[in-house]
Amino acid sequence: MSPLTVLDSSTDRPALDLRDIAESAAETLADASALEIVRWAVATFGDRICLTSSMSDAALIHLVSTVKPGIDVLFVDTGYHFAETIGMRDAVEAVYPVNVINVTPSRTVAEQEAALGPRLYGRNPDLCCYLRKVEPLNRALEGYMAWFSGIRREETLHRRESKVVEWDAKRGMIKVNPILNWTQQEMDDYISDNGILVNPLHHDGYPSIGCAPCTRRVAPGEDPRSGRWAGLGKSECGIHL
Repeated sequence: MSPLTVLDSSTDRPALDLRDIAESAAETLADASALEIVRWAVATFGDRICLTSSMSDAALIHLVSTVKPGIDVLFVDTGYHFAETIGMRDAVEAVYPVNVINVTPSRTVAEQEAALGPRLYGRNPDLCCYLRKVEPLNRALEGYMAWFSGIRREETLHRRESKVVEWDAKRGMIKVNPILNWTQQEMDDYISDNGILVNPLHHDGYPSIGCAPCTRRVAPGEDPRSGRWAGLGKSECGIHL
C-alpha cells in the first residue's frame, strides 16, 4: 500500500490518496471562508493535523483553536529569535487553548558555529535557514498528515500562486492555508475584532519578523518584507518553497 494512502478507519480499506484529497479540496474550497477551510481540515484529519507559527501574531492560532482546542502548535526556536518573539510564544501558550511545541535544531547556535564558523546567516543564509528552520520543522511534522500555515497571497510573489489546500510534495503531506486570501486590512480587522495577541515588534517598525540577525526595521512606505534578509536577495526561508 502506498504511504500516501489514507485508510478508512472503519474498514481498514484504502480511502482517497492524499494528493487526490488536496486537489479536490483546493477546487472545492477555493472561495470558502477561512473558518470553513479550518472546519474541513479538522473534520478530515482530526488529531493528525497541526499548526505552525512564527509567533508574529496569533490570528491563525485563535481561528483554528475555536474549531479544535488543544491543537499542536509548532514553533521553530532557531536560537536567533528576538526576545519579544520568545515572549510571544510563552504568551500564546498561556492565553490560547493550544499545545505549543518548541521545535529546536539538531545543533545549538554554539555547536553550529564551532562546526561551520560564526555568522553563517550572513555568509550562507540559505544553509542557515535550512539547518535552523526547515530541517527541524520537517522532523517535527513527521507523524502528521496535514499542517495549517498562515501564509497570505499578498506577502510575496511566490505565495500568489498558492492554493488554500495544497499537496506538500516535499514532506508527503497536505498543507492548509486558511487565511491565504486575506488582505492586510482583513488581518488587521480580525486582530482588532478578536483582541488577538500580536508580537510587540510590530509596533516598533517590524511588520515582518524573522531571526534577529536577519531582520531590520522597515521605513514607512517600504515593502513590509523588505526588512527580511535585507541586501541578500532572499525573501523566503525555504519552509514554504
